[in-house]
Amino acid sequence: MKPRLPAWTATLTWKSACFIVVMCCSLAAVLGVLVHVEVTRQTVATAREKALAKLHDASRAYEAGEALPPGSGLDPDGLPPGLRALALGGNRGTVVADYGGRPMMWAAAPADGKALATVVDYGQSARTISGLDNAIIGSSVLAIGGTLLVGAFAVTRVTRRLHQTATVARRITQGDLDARVGDPRTKDPSRHQDEVATVAGALDTMASSLQAKLLSEQRFTADVAHELRTPLTGLQAASELLPEGRPTQLVQERVRTMRQLTEDLLEISRLDSRSEQVETDLHQLGRLVRRVVRASGTETEVVIVRDAHVETDRRRLERVLGNLVANAHKHGRAPVVLTVDGPVVSVRDHGDGFPEYLLAHGPQRFRTEPGAGVKGHGLGLTIAVGQAAVIGARLEFRAAEGGGALAVLTLPDPGGVAQQEP
Repeated sequence: MKPRLPAWTATLTWKSACFIVVMCCSLAAVLGVLVHVEVTRQTVATAREKALAKLHDASRAYEAGEALPPGSGLDPDGLPPGLRALALGGNRGTVVADYGGRPMMWAAAPADGKALATVVDYGQSARTISGLDNAIIGSSVLAIGGTLLVGAFAVTRVTRRLHQTATVARRITQGDLDARVGDPRTKDPSRHQDEVATVAGALDTMASSLQAKLLSEQRFTADVAHELRTPLTGLQAASELLPEGRPTQLVQERVRTMRQLTEDLLEISRLDSRSEQVETDLHQLGRLVRRVVRASGTETEVVIVRDAHVETDRRRLERVLGNLVANAHKHGRAPVVLTVDGPVVSVRDHGDGFPEYLLAHGPQRFRTEPGAGVKGHGLGLTIAVGQAAVIGARLEFRAAEGGGALAVLTLPDPGGVAQQEP
């Protein structure tokens, strides 16, 4: 198995730091080598000239039969063999070699079949080159450290702005359409915008446009529902005056359906506007779900695995559970089982299960799968999801083991667990 690097190595800050270090090290290495080579060449050339000048004086003294200068002699001890061979071959040359534990510059020339050699101390030159190398390494380390700090500061400022933009984008995804980046560079036209400011400005513009469209849609839905309320009320009153019979029953059923749809639209409009107020109290969950089942008028089996007390808005919770039970009977098949296990309530039917789009993306208003009427749904599940969010609960839709649809509502648990009821 290929080892995976830690997550922090994928950050822009880490990658930028690595890039800065690599580039600084490469630049320092190239400049250090160039300086070292050039200074060494000049230092060696100076020492060579000095040694050759001393060899020239020694050669003149040897030819004149005078005493040789100090540090000069014929075939002296310590003369490097290579340089001796060069001199015996009739050539002059120089070489740096250790003598007595110290670096020395040797120069040699032929003299009557022997090697006339002289030596010059090269220690100071060697120390100069070594000191230069240490200075290059030290200055390179300081330069790399300083560049890394400055670069990290600059990159961190950019990544901080990118993180802020990403955070705002996630808040918008979660439904907070008032979230904005608010980069000051986008508000001042006299300032030049960089790429991060351009992205932040585009995100703010998109959020504003999306918010305006959604608010317009919410207002339209609320206005339509309000406008329909009055004529539907009159239509229902008029239908009550019709003579009894099957046609009258059909009209009254359609009017009730229209009124219920209108109320659902108004409720969705209130949920979308986030203007709902929660009134919480402590309730025993088992008793509450039984009341919901009785009110639904359906044959729903209630199973209490572990009863619990929950602090919630009873009306909204009953609305959620009622919609789930109604949806199970309308689009699924019996038996429908409502189970309470602590703060978790599940509703299961034994039909064909939820459609794939609902499992992947949640309920969508009025959507119906073509050719599969049992897979459609209106506003019931959408309202259930919205009301669950208002009371701080989590509603999940799953495929039940063995077939069927499973809706799981997880409520905030205040820690109170009631005794299991028979």
